[in-house]
Order: sequence, then C-alpha cells, then structure tokens
Amino acid sequence: MASIQGKLKELDGWVRNRLRYCIWKHWKKPERKRKNLIRLGVDPDHAYQWSRTRMGGWAVAQSPILITTITLDRLSKRGYMAMLLLYEKIAPHLNEPLYTRPVRTVV
Repeated sequence: MASIQGKLKELDGWVRNRLRYCIWKHWKKPERKRKNLIRLGVDPDHAYQWSRTRMGGWAVAQSPILITTITLDRLSKRGYMAMLLLYEKIAPHLNEPLYTRPVRTVV
C-alpha cells in the first residue's frame, strides 16, 4: 500500500510538468519561445535550437529544455506550492507514526 507522501510526490511531479507544458504552449511562436528562453538564462544558440524543436509540448516539458529553465524555485516564486509541503503544513499530526512504543519510566 502506498503512502500519501509517495502519491503526492508523484502527482506533484505531474502537475509541475503540466505547468511547464502550459507555459510552453502559451508562448506559441518560435520567436517568442526563443526570447523567453533567453530571458530565462539560456544562451542564444541553444535558445534558437530549442525554440524550433519538433518535439511535442509534453515531451519538451519533460526535457532539459524546460526543466533547467522553469525550475521549482521559479514556479514557487510565481505562487506554486508543492503539494507535499502543503499537506505537511495542513496535517502535521498525520506525519507521525501510527503506533509508537510507550516510554518506560523507572519507579
């Protein structure tokens, strides 16, 4: 049986890829993609090549093209909060083990 933390990590990874995909699709044209990649710190030669890639949007979202430019740090600055962090913030008592040994005291 999988834990909620594992499921949230997996879902969080998918959501981050989906966000990267949506950003890539929002840029639409190759010239806009090139300019935005340069703004994100990619050198102009790679930006030109990557902006004109024939890969689909979902493949680009999972490739180093967007993983290295649209990082977790940049997403969090834009307001994205990781689901696992949010879960730990909301329900910290659920992260404790269910059964613990009672502490023995010497009388």
